[in-house]
Amino acid sequence: MNRYLRELADRRLALRLALGGRVHQYPEIQALRRFLSGFAVDCVLDVGANRGQYATMLRRDAGFAGTILSFEPNPDVFAELSRHAARDPKWHAFNMALSDFDGTASFNIMAADQFSSLKAPSAGQDAIFAERNLVTRTVEMQCRRIDGLLPELVATHGFARPFLKMDTQGHDLSVCEGAGDALTKMTGVQTELGVRPIYEGGTTYRAMIDWLAARGFEPSAFFANNKGHFPLLVEMDGIFVNGAVLPQAR
Repeated sequence: MNRYLRELADRRLALRLALGGRVHQYPEIQALRRFLSGFAVDCVLDVGANRGQYATMLRRDAGFAGTILSFEPNPDVFAELSRHAARDPKWHAFNMALSDFDGTASFNIMAADQFSSLKAPSAGQDAIFAERNLVTRTVEMQCRRIDGLLPELVATHGFARPFLKMDTQGHDLSVCEGAGDALTKMTGVQTELGVRPIYEGGTTYRAMIDWLAARGFEPSAFFANNKGHFPLLVEMDGIFVNGAVLPQAR
């Protein structure tokens, strides 16, 4: 009976996503539903939140009821993110970037704001991105390391089993490096994996997978993070589980 109800719920989700033009998100949502519930995650660090699309998906589609802490440097979209978060008492927004240092840095606002990044666009990016991934202006932005910020967040919000999601447009490795030993406190990590170059100095998907593996994070799921770019895969997302929380590690 439980299996029947689960299958029915999955079909309803797939239909709803298809009607909304979001069927490409089905694998991600299914993976997150299972992961966040299975490992009792009580807080998601939503790094590179843009307007709050990921956090909204967690609430509406993935069934996550815990704390969401969204970090977005782009001042042009942060106001909208803040409005969304203000309607949810367990969703909090921060106008800052997370990186591998504490201080300020120039943040690139791109023509299409979802491409905005601390990184510069790659000269070798595919033509399809050239007009959208183009710097229109820069702003000075506060940057924080996770290892210094995490104790403050725990003291304020009282979580114990965080999950780190990153969508920082080529800067995910720097965010992880800024976590230092605090990375071991993450139940899991979701990262954008670049297959074709979009940002100068961006980490390749092979290098990112190897870096996480060296720190005890094992692949849990991979999926394309967009619905276009056929026939060449440009980017995908990966969810990685901290080996320390796996049953055999207990």
